[in-house]
Amino acid sequence: MEGQEKAKLWGGRFRKQEDDLMAQFNNNFEQTKWLYEADILGSIAHVAMQTQVGLLTQEEGAVLTEALEALLAQIQSGKLALEGDYEDIHTFVELQLTARVGEVGKKLHTARSRNDQCNLDMKLYVRQQVTKTLALTEQLKTTLKAVAEKHPCIMPGYTHLQRAQVITFKAHLMAYHGMLTRDGLRLQNALVVMDENPLGCGALAGTTHAINRQITTTLLGFAKPYDNFLDGVSDRDFCLEAMSDFSILMMHLSRLAEELVLWTSQEFGFVELDDRYTTGSSIMPQKKNSDGAELIRGKTGRVYGNLFALLTVMKGLPLAYNKDMQEDKEAFYDSAQTVQACLTIMERMIATLSVNSDKMKAAVKKGFLNATEVADYLVAQGMPFRDAHTTVGQLVIYCEDRGIAIEDLSESELASFSELLGPDLYAYIDYDNILQKGIKCEMR
Repeated sequence: MEGQEKAKLWGGRFRKQEDDLMAQFNNNFEQTKWLYEADILGSIAHVAMQTQVGLLTQEEGAVLTEALEALLAQIQSGKLALEGDYEDIHTFVELQLTARVGEVGKKLHTARSRNDQCNLDMKLYVRQQVTKTLALTEQLKTTLKAVAEKHPCIMPGYTHLQRAQVITFKAHLMAYHGMLTRDGLRLQNALVVMDENPLGCGALAGTTHAINRQITTTLLGFAKPYDNFLDGVSDRDFCLEAMSDFSILMMHLSRLAEELVLWTSQEFGFVELDDRYTTGSSIMPQKKNSDGAELIRGKTGRVYGNLFALLTVMKGLPLAYNKDMQEDKEAFYDSAQTVQACLTIMERMIATLSVNSDKMKAAVKKGFLNATEVADYLVAQGMPFRDAHTTVGQLVIYCEDRGIAIEDLSESELASFSELLGPDLYAYIDYDNILQKGIKCEMR
């Protein structure tokens, strides 16, 4: 193979050797070698189609298929290293194949272009990674629900990061369950939208060979072939849609990560993360930092950046294929690896966290979180809401000045603000009663 390592699959038309710096600039083998499985599986399907339409004999098809399967097994087992001076993963596979089977290996590329080949490889890989991300999302949803059901304790709900109304820890976690449900639907939709087979589109105008695109479509599990060849080789929507879905998913993880950072601080003290997902300080021995959550929050920007980088690459490209599109590989790969790592760490942090229900309840008591219910009570007694809002605002000022809660006021103090505030108010604004009556949304 040494003599073949510098070989190009396209070099016949050129009088001069590629400049070494240009070769380094152009090559992306190291950045795409993770596509080896998709490339080999796509080639096996292509060989099956070639054999069925007569572009290969049965014997040639069997030789190529057996060699490709052996090549895949050797890479997966580690017997064959993905290394060397190759232009890309397609070159690596084809040259390795030809070294094993000789001249028949050169027939593999009949009726195929690297344009439809590389788009197929990315389709197969993106589909695989979206499916994996979807499974990890479902696992996090399951864990969120289990932890939520285990801890239905009351806690402050916030707007503007100010205590607003009483909710439950269960409801708070289940809000993220709802977000992840939408994330799952988006990922499922991405799988549906991308379900088109690029093989057979050729470089941009199909092929003059009498091929059967339905054969590879069926073998590779696609719903249909692309209707338009130019679209089939230049489409990167499937990468962008998946990366967009990843970005929204990361936004949700980042919001939850921020909650964990706040909740684990001494100022809140609502939860404690397991030691396995925290780190310490090199100088301050008392520190226990929520670095798992902080890293998820930070890596969100990385996923956003990959999406915007590829959107920018694609925005001015004429049809059909352009080498700019090579930038889809690293952008998608990094995003997929990042989001999957973040989902895994978040699931483990949620599964192992400790909940301080006493701290949550104490925070509820200090926040006048039943003030809205007092206003609702007055409205039920016939007072216009705007007047009720003003009355309760004055009542809160009175309590703040005296360092007491609304429920600690005497009947006479309540009556001094409005004669409509009767003794049955105490039960009406009891926090447990508020939740049980369903005045606040109880997320399921």
